[in-house]
Amino acid sequence: MPPMSADPDSSTRPPAAREASSAAGTPGATKSGPKKAMEKLGLRRDIDLALHLPLRYEDETRLTPIAEAGEGETVQCEGVVRESRVELRGRRQLIVRLQDEGSQGAGRARGTELTLRFLHFYPTHQKSLAVGQRVRVRGEIRGGFFGREMVHPTFRAVDEDTPLATALTPVYPAGAGLPQAYLRKAIAAAMKRAPLDEVLPAGTVPKPLPPLREALNYLHHPPPLARLGSLEDHSHPAWQRLKFEELLAQQLSQMKAQRERALLRAPMLPTRPGGLQERLLAALPFALTGAQRRVCEEIAHDLARPQPMHRLLQGDVGSGKTVVAAMSAAICIEAGWQCALMAPTEILAEQHFRKLIGWLEPLGIRVAWLTGSVKGKARQKMLDAVADGSAQLVVGTHAVIEDKVQFKFLGLAIVDEQHRFGVAQRLALRKKLESQTGELPPGYGDHVPHLPPQRSGIEPHMLMMSATPIPRTLAMTYFADLDVSTIDELPPGRSPIVTRVFADGRRDEVIAKIADAVAEGRQVYWVCPLIEESEALDLKNATETHAELSAALPERMIGLLHGRMPPAEKAAVMSLFSAGEMQVLVATTVIEVGVDVPNASLMVIEHAERFGLSQLHQLRGRVGRGSVASVCVLIYTGPLSQTGKERLRAMAETTDGFEIARRDLDIRGPGEFMGSRQSGAELLRFADLQEDAPLLQAARRLAPQLLDAHPAAAAKHVDRWLGSKAEFLKA
Repeated sequence: MPPMSADPDSSTRPPAAREASSAAGTPGATKSGPKKAMEKLGLRRDIDLALHLPLRYEDETRLTPIAEAGEGETVQCEGVVRESRVELRGRRQLIVRLQDEGSQGAGRARGTELTLRFLHFYPTHQKSLAVGQRVRVRGEIRGGFFGREMVHPTFRAVDEDTPLATALTPVYPAGAGLPQAYLRKAIAAAMKRAPLDEVLPAGTVPKPLPPLREALNYLHHPPPLARLGSLEDHSHPAWQRLKFEELLAQQLSQMKAQRERALLRAPMLPTRPGGLQERLLAALPFALTGAQRRVCEEIAHDLARPQPMHRLLQGDVGSGKTVVAAMSAAICIEAGWQCALMAPTEILAEQHFRKLIGWLEPLGIRVAWLTGSVKGKARQKMLDAVADGSAQLVVGTHAVIEDKVQFKFLGLAIVDEQHRFGVAQRLALRKKLESQTGELPPGYGDHVPHLPPQRSGIEPHMLMMSATPIPRTLAMTYFADLDVSTIDELPPGRSPIVTRVFADGRRDEVIAKIADAVAEGRQVYWVCPLIEESEALDLKNATETHAELSAALPERMIGLLHGRMPPAEKAAVMSLFSAGEMQVLVATTVIEVGVDVPNASLMVIEHAERFGLSQLHQLRGRVGRGSVASVCVLIYTGPLSQTGKERLRAMAETTDGFEIARRDLDIRGPGEFMGSRQSGAELLRFADLQEDAPLLQAARRLAPQLLDAHPAAAAKHVDRWLGSKAEFLKA
């Protein structure tokens, strides 16, 4: 017997109407509707459907006599409709009285009756639930004024010979226009066609994990006596096999990408004694920390090799990543090649630009500025300088990767806040060197005598920077193909940051603290949340706060900065704040990264519960850059969700970026934590990096063995699990 529809879809018809129509074999959506809905879920191949696993299960393998059904239980009952009527109790309701076999006749017991209540219904309901019709219903038993009842149960017309289901009924993730009945049928058909034969060599799968086909069959149709607990917490051996397969595919894909990159060629950029890097180091107004020196040496070692560097530089906010980028660029430029630095926002790009000009221009290095706001003749002048190689370092936003930007000798690409860029953008930057047609820098052949004069197969070195530290488990999975350098030491002189959490009702106290800080000659940030769904609402929030603070501090200059302002206005506001002429800056999260004003000692974050933990930590890092103790105030509007409480508690308890990252991973999970590394496609759907560490270790051990001894099997395994997603891991 086909299972009853368990979870109503979200089409416009009432839930029970959709259940009745699907039960009758007339899906509530058109033929093209469910197919389109499946495509939105990425269910295009048979293997995609086979790997679309249930969220939960419903037990339709047994019938519970109405008299034995306890209140609060979800049960399946069967009986004959004895009454069906429409009542008007404030709203139209369909009331159906059901009796099971033991309750028929004059001597029936009251406890063997069940009322079915439908607040939304169609004429088809009344027809299917006509008096005398035998039906099978499933739902939660509730106590009602007229006895026990089910509200909007699933139901199906049956006869005395209709068999029960032989396995638990799966309930799948589904979207609008995709009825469960349709999806179950599609998955059952796909399971017969999908290539689920074992592709891994015998003896490579950890024992006692079952074969893949057996595991999937079990997960889609567990037997009636299956241990639901182990299915729901994913500890069952069938789930373990799926997790292992997924982790292995991910490890294979990244290790393969790493090996392929090792076969590519890149410019050899050796460090020369007494060269530009040493002159830059001598000219800096500060000494590098031990951690900065260590990562500079790691990068220099990579740049000197003829294979493309693919390194992630991670460091907490304020740890000094920009100067490491400058040292790396100096090595590249010294060798006669160009360097590009790309940042996600114009404010961050400009912050880098100002620092790099100050450090490098006195040494004779030309730094170019390229963003979307550079127009006309100025833009063409920059493009010409990049194309003829006279612009040795190019700093900008995503404008750097536009087709019109042609480098002559791009040897090193640096991407700051790399997680803010999509995969396609990072791949485009990597391919910039391939697309150039100019000759190689003079004398380059002395370093690589066998390198032909064309650029085919040559890539720039890639350095990605992030102020969001990556927990070790993520580094082993999502960044398994990367070399990771970590700046785990803050420069001396950084002041500690104390974090305080205030309810919105204490707003006046916060404004009083701002007045005190300004009176002492300090500067203040007030950050309003960015509401992506409504720029107008976002702007209203910021402008109202600006007006409130202007009224409270009439003798002070209060600035306003938001995403809808023209670039020139943004630059003017930031210039006033940086110069100390503006005491308070009200802003949206455009100041999240890259703003460096040592005199700012107070950060106020409004509606802090709306921000992610990593974002809160980034914003907090805008203060504490001078010698005065700094404070970060988090204002929240209650009631707080459990996640909101955990975020604010973490912020109050620690300023350690690595601990923040660990807690953020615990709260959000790896898929959301990684953001655009997957370009929106979560690469680990089943495995949990904390709970499944043993499976991850097993996959890491097996992956290189398969690539060496069974490359065809490895390729089939990756294609089965990742398909086109494997390309995401190369960026």
